[in-house]
Amino acid sequence: MSEDAPRSGWHAVPRRVWMLGIVSMLMDVSSEMIHALLPVYMLNVLGLSGLTIGLIEGAGEATASLTRIASGVLSDRLGRRKLPAAIGYGLAACSKPIFPLAGSAGWLAVARCIDRVGKGIRGAPRDAMIADIAPPAVRGASFGLRQSLDTVGAFLGPALAIGLMWATADRFRTVFWCAVVPAFLSLGVMIVGVREVARPALPRVAPVGEGKGRLIWRELRGLERPYWRVVMIAALFTLAQFSDAFLVLRARSAGLGPALVPLVLVVMNVVYALAAYPAGILSDRVRRPTVLAVGLGLLIVADLWLALSRTLAGAALGVALWGLHLGFTEGVMTALVADTAPPERRGTAFGLFDMVTGLALLGASLMAGALWDRTGFRGTFIAGALVAALTLLGLLMTGPLMTDPLARDRRIS
Repeated sequence: MSEDAPRSGWHAVPRRVWMLGIVSMLMDVSSEMIHALLPVYMLNVLGLSGLTIGLIEGAGEATASLTRIASGVLSDRLGRRKLPAAIGYGLAACSKPIFPLAGSAGWLAVARCIDRVGKGIRGAPRDAMIADIAPPAVRGASFGLRQSLDTVGAFLGPALAIGLMWATADRFRTVFWCAVVPAFLSLGVMIVGVREVARPALPRVAPVGEGKGRLIWRELRGLERPYWRVVMIAALFTLAQFSDAFLVLRARSAGLGPALVPLVLVVMNVVYALAAYPAGILSDRVRRPTVLAVGLGLLIVADLWLALSRTLAGAALGVALWGLHLGFTEGVMTALVADTAPPERRGTAFGLFDMVTGLALLGASLMAGALWDRTGFRGTFIAGALVAALTLLGLLMTGPLMTDPLARDRRIS
């Protein structure tokens, strides 16, 4: 039996998907050790405003957006996914030492931008690689598993940050230095432990002299209407999903101490990790837009709960609901991209998807930061609930027009 031959149960997900999940997990351990403490560090140590925090959080995503579609197109053209993905993980690893060295908002913005550029470069080729590897019948489960392993790292990182903050008497920079280690372990696993994927035949390579912009435009024209509907819904959805830095600040406003603020991301990501794989399996058995609609409903409830709750326990429940909505949406949305994109253009499709959602996240973070400064947390989360409700309405209108799971694969088989 070959490495990636179909099997049953947990073993139905190919081993290379597991390896990519481990790579994501280790990088998320590193990133979340820093990210769990960064909002409080910026607010209390550096004295930055909510708007500045939103700008730093969103600027990295916007910068990364410039690289996402190019890396996806490049992986389609080269017929190689691993090289651009490894470069992206390498940039993210190299950004980590900048955080403990940074003493100003400018240097933190540089570090976040390099880190997010690395994420932008690796995201489309990695997701296209999973789509290439995973059999159609377990595509949702494969994306859900990768998302679950990624999220395991996202709660291990904050948990380690809590322990290190206690052990070092709240020395932020010491924790940031410790985060460098898992980042380079992730890069090592990517280089050594992940083999290149056999690719389907590609279309004719562009003629010599054809500009990059013209090449990208030609690739985009090969994407069909169901894919563009997925991108449209994802963009609107992302406007409701501002940075989870504001969840950290919400818990801080409810009375959580500085050393314990990483608990916010631990709670969110434990729920997220537990939900993502089952939600992926469910999306293989029912229509993916249906699962996505459930996730949007959970986001609306989470936003309203966070806006109206007055206690720390209430804020914790709101954070848990936020994690549950992520479990029902993130992996399912990427599986929808894989469903609606031609196999030979999956890198391009994921690159454009990542670029659009990255720009939307910039807008969402700026909106959340400005509302936080003007109205406090209530205005921020009520606005998020309103945008999520609009997204749900749009999904109910366009969901039936999206390609159902496996439809493309049935056509080309």
